[in-house]
This record gives sequence, structure tokens and C-alpha cells, in this order.
Amino acid sequence: DHNYSLQGQAAPPAAPPHRRPAALAKILGELVEKQQLPEEIVSLLRAQFSDLPCELQSWRQMAEYSPEMRQFACTLHLYHIKAYDYLRKSFPLPHPYSLTRQVFIHCPGFSNDIFLQLQEKVERGDQTYRYCAVMAQDMSLQKQQEWDPETRRLTGFVDLGAGILDADEAPLASEAIILMAVGISSPWTAPLGYFLVSSTTGHLLAQLLRQAINKLNNIGIMVLAVTSGASARGAETARALGIRIDPERIRCTFQHPPGSAHRITYFFDVCHALQLIRNALQYFQRVGWFSNNMCWQHVVELAALREQRVLEPCSPKSGRPRSKGSYHLKVNLATPLFSEGVADALEHLQELGLSSFQNCSGTMKLVRLMSSLCDVFYSREPYGKGLKEPLLAGNYTKISNLFNEAKCFFFSLRDSLGRYVIKSKRKLGFLSFLLNTESLKWLYSNYMCPQGTPSHNLLTYAFSLDPLELFIRAIQQACDSSRSPTCTVFQAAYHKLLSSCSLSPGSPHSNHFGSASSLDIFLSRRRDLTLGSIRAQYNPACGRTLPAEFPFCAGLLLHSHPLSNALTDLSLDTRTVTCTAGFVAEQLACDLQCEACLASLFESDESRVKCRSVFYVKKLGGVSLPSASVLHITSISEQVLNQCSKEGDGNKNTELWHLSLELKVFQALLGESSLFPTLTNHLFDGELSINNHYTVLIKDIVRRYLNVRTNLAQHLNLKYPSGRHRLKRLKGKHLLPSPLGSCQLSQTHTGS
Repeated sequence: DHNYSLQGQAAPPAAPPHRRPAALAKILGELVEKQQLPEEIVSLLRAQFSDLPCELQSWRQMAEYSPEMRQFACTLHLYHIKAYDYLRKSFPLPHPYSLTRQVFIHCPGFSNDIFLQLQEKVERGDQTYRYCAVMAQDMSLQKQQEWDPETRRLTGFVDLGAGILDADEAPLASEAIILMAVGISSPWTAPLGYFLVSSTTGHLLAQLLRQAINKLNNIGIMVLAVTSGASARGAETARALGIRIDPERIRCTFQHPPGSAHRITYFFDVCHALQLIRNALQYFQRVGWFSNNMCWQHVVELAALREQRVLEPCSPKSGRPRSKGSYHLKVNLATPLFSEGVADALEHLQELGLSSFQNCSGTMKLVRLMSSLCDVFYSREPYGKGLKEPLLAGNYTKISNLFNEAKCFFFSLRDSLGRYVIKSKRKLGFLSFLLNTESLKWLYSNYMCPQGTPSHNLLTYAFSLDPLELFIRAIQQACDSSRSPTCTVFQAAYHKLLSSCSLSPGSPHSNHFGSASSLDIFLSRRRDLTLGSIRAQYNPACGRTLPAEFPFCAGLLLHSHPLSNALTDLSLDTRTVTCTAGFVAEQLACDLQCEACLASLFESDESRVKCRSVFYVKKLGGVSLPSASVLHITSISEQVLNQCSKEGDGNKNTELWHLSLELKVFQALLGESSLFPTLTNHLFDGELSINNHYTVLIKDIVRRYLNVRTNLAQHLNLKYPSGRHRLKRLKGKHLLPSPLGSCQLSQTHTGS
């Protein structure tokens, strides 16, 4: 970490004053009158720097500046660069470039160690570190004044890296601004520093971003893009940098340094933009373009569709005779709203003839268009497929055509009264995507087409806030509290993470921190953009239904199914494993945020429908029949449990015993045939590491199954004298009631 230092820097000659030098306080008052500096900032500066000399001769030699004078110069420059330039006309303040010098001090500001590591990478000729994107995000802090026994000072105040502002009238810090650099051709991340502020403004963010860009340029790294949230503050930051967000005249780049030939693109976070578009569609309810209409109610009806028993799940066009099998139509609530899966589900339900989904072709077109745009802006690995491939010369034409289609769509979209949405108060989400598409096209034209391009591909994941959100989540975990941390707790957590940070792509701490992965953060941030969130919004009482408490069901057979055919000759124990596996799948389905993983839990008739957003599940005594992979994992778990139950009379309720059970199950699964064949392509959606969704899903199934079996045995006082389970039946009751409760409808859809 570092502090700003002006020591040893010769001050450039100040512009000769055109009037008699005035007192510093008087000039600050003039800045307020000219509306170049907010009054609250002037009040803070006056309170903190009341003892600064007012005479011009005291400011002549920068080498003789007191620490307070240096702190004043750095603070004013960060808060308002125009006010700083105005003051330099009367006081020979240092040139802004000299304010980025560093010393090794533990305090807020830019992290000296990170910049040294980056400089070493560049000096060794590592091309993946030549170009990057920079992003900024704030984190809420708890206002609290604390005594630091080491420094013997009060903490919790505003600190912009130039020293703590601890005057009696100074406000306490309520936010931490964190800056990060992200590789655009390789997934490396570097936390650049943090700043403690009482309130975040767009002008302050813009100035911090410019300083970060300067410091990266000084060590040989060129910044190609800047990312902020799609919010009022993000829009203010963009305008302060020189970005124009007018729909008729979008300017997607800004000059840095001002007046130079180098230009930097600007991106709004895609997740924030999608939330704004969701809000706009919900607000307008119905929008149209050309001869198409999108109705929000179609999405609401899909999210609210209850699990239904159907006699014939296939389309009437198939010509197959109806069967009496117990099929259940199920909606995958983890499906993202703007996804191909939702469009496919709407199309399938329309083909089934459901009245709520007729005339939804316009809704399908809008959802598919937004889904394609999302795929383009979530390219994070060189081996992505489809539109999630990195931006390459070979796929640019396809992406450019998609961007042109989206632009035409956004400009044509009207509400029910015929007013253009792009000019309404709900326009920022659409403008954010327009700006992002223009920025991506500009980067391709200027950095990929000419000779000497920075990389063979661009990973658009670097232009989202996901990498920074991942780091912030890790800080929150390290703070070990559900509340906002104090400044002291935040700083301790930040430095702890920074000490273990490695900048090498693919290392354990290069592109993810803590226990979460980038894919987990991607899904978590978009939890409000799923069918489950829409269902909860319109009917909070009926979200994802929790399964029953005791998952033990026996003797209920279901014919005409590849798994249930074998159950007719199996023992009670095997049928118990099947039912318990289905219960575990239902449990996991309540918690999973991943559409692909959730769909892989159940034995679904994929010949009926090819999308994962709706599927047909067979029921076994009220419990969904698990997929073959889930059943295999639970069967192995049951074998290990039976074997370990015979061994010794030690305490089998300890955490160590449970961990040993899990380890033995994993050892038994080694060398088995591939599990979850539908998740093969899903492995490429996250990092190539052992801790991906595939392995996490297996561990969750094993852990939950063992917990259910051991807890059930304790509750029913089951013994294992000979490896067989002895069931103590509850009089007049099944041990496993239907986990669907009131959400299961009695009505039947015949497919007509």
C-alpha cells in the first residue's frame, strides 16, 4: 500500500497570477460561488486544513511543503480537478502528474505492491499484461469511530490515500471505493486499491479512474476500457470522463490524457443493464416494434406455472397414442429470464395449446435477442462456444449483424401509447447496451483489425463488474459478519486477501477469491433475473417449495419407466434409496441457481422437449424420480454407509465420521463411468478447475444423502445389526408426504 508523496518533486512554474494573491479560504469561497466546487467539500477542506498558510511565498517550493500542504493538494485534486486547476492560477500547486508518486505506508490508496507485481510482469515481456480494463465499485461500510492502539489515532474517517481527514467536523466514512484491473485476453485480475469516502460521486469516481489509468500507463500497461454500474452514479461518471449517452449521438470513448490521441472505451455492467430492462418491460407491460408485440404477462404466466400432472406431454403433431403414465410438467425456476430456454419454453407451451401462451411470438423474439446479446458479453475463456466465443476476426461479422439488429430494435421499441422507449424515463438499460455494442465495435476496429494487435481475441467478461464483485464477496466473507463492516474490519480483510493475491492466470487467487467461482458470482448476481425471482415477486407465498422432513417411502411402484421397471424385483432398501435420492434432488432444486445443474437432477423425458427450462418428470409416490446419475451416486453412498455401520462401535455422530464417509464415497466413485452426461458442455462455462459445478454437484448430493440417511436413522431409532434397515412404521401415516404440497395441481392437461 502507499500514500501520495510530493517529496522531491520540483513544482512546475505556476501560471503568473493576474491579480493580487488572495487568501486560500477566500479562493475556496470563490470556487463555491462559481459552482466549481460543492460547498460540502469546501467545508471539509476548511475544517481539516484551517492551519494552512495563506501567503503565496509559503507555497513556492514543493520540497518544503508540510505534510498538511501535500495532503491538501492531493485531496483537492481527487475531489475536483477543475477546482484544482483554478487554484493553481494563484498558488503554485504541483502538477497533477506528480501527485501519483508513492511511498510504502499502510493506508488507503493505490496498492504499491500490486503495481510492482504488474510492472515485473510487463518488464519480463508477458504480453497478456500489456492491455487491460479498469473498473470501480463501492462497498457499504458501517459508520463507526474507533481507536487504533498501534497508530494512537481515531479511525473511521474519510481517507483518499493522502491521509485521514479527522477534523471534528469531518464526516465518517460510509463507503469504500475499490478499483480493479482485469486482463482482456487472459483472465487475470489485480485489485489496484481502495478509498474511504463519506459519499461516492461520479466526478470522484472519474478522477480515481483517471489516476488508476495514469499509474498503469506509467508501468507499461495500456487501459483499453473502463466499466461502471448502469446507474445514476455510473452515468455521472461516464459524463465526467467525456462519454455521451445521447441516443442520437452516442460517444463511446474518451481521451486520456485529455487532449491526447489515445482513446479509452466505456462499458456499463451488463447485469445492471439487464435489471433496468427487466424493470422497463415490467413497467410498460406491453411494448411493440414494427408488427411484433411483447407482453410481460407471458413471462409472469411461465414463472407462475405450477407443477401439473399430464396424460400426454407430447405435441398432437407426434401422432403417438396417449399413455397413462404419471408425467409431471415442471418449470425450472433457475432459468434466466433473458435466455434461449425461456423462449423455447414459451414456444413449447404455445404448441401445447395453453391459452395463456398464445400469441407470444413477439415475446419470444425479444427474449432471444436479449439472450444473444448476453452471450456476446459473457465471453470469459478462449474455448467458449457459440456467441460466448471470444471476439475474433472470424465471428465479428455475425456479432456485428446482431448489434445492428439490436440497435434497430431499441430505436423502434414503443410503449402502448406509441411513445419511443429509448426516449422515456426507462431508457438507461437500453442505452447501456447501445453504448456497450458501440464500444466493442470500436475496440475491434482499432485494436484487432490493424497490424500489431494486442491479442488474438477479446474476452468480454472483462467488461463486466463480475470480477470486482467476486473480490468484494470475498472481502465480505473475510469480514465474517452479515452487517456492513467498519473501516477497521474492512481494511484488515482487504489486506488479508491482498497478501494472498497472485496475478498469474489460472492460479488459485488470480481470477477468483474465497470459496466462490466466477460462474457462481455470475449466477448469484443474476438471481433477480430468473423465473424463480419473478414467481416470488408476484406470489411470495409460493416460491420454491421445500420437500418433506422425512424422506422415506416404500412399496410405491411406477410402471413403464426405465428405472421403475427394475424396482418391481428390488428389495425395500433399494426402493428406499430411490425415493431418498428423489428427495435429495428436490432439496437441491430448492437451492441451486444453475439452470443446467438443476435440470440434470431429475429423470426427464427429453424426447418430449429439448429445453431445460421446462421438463417432464416421472413421479414415484409423490417424489420426483431422480436421474440415473443421482441414483448411482446415492446407491454408492448407501453401500458405503452400510459397510461403515458394521465397523466398530465408535461414535458415529461426529463431524469426523461424516467426513470419512464422504471421502470413502468419493473413493468408490473414482473410475466410474461419466456422470451427468448433460453437463459436459456446462464444464466450459466456468474455470477449468477441480472445483467446478460438476464436482460441487456430486459433493452436494453425497453430503445431503448421508445427512438424510443418518439423521433419519437417529430420528426413527433405526439399528444396523446386520446391514439391513429395520423400519419402524408410523401408524396410519406415510413417512414421506408429497413434497409438493399445495403447489401440485389436480387438473390434467391432455395436450390439446
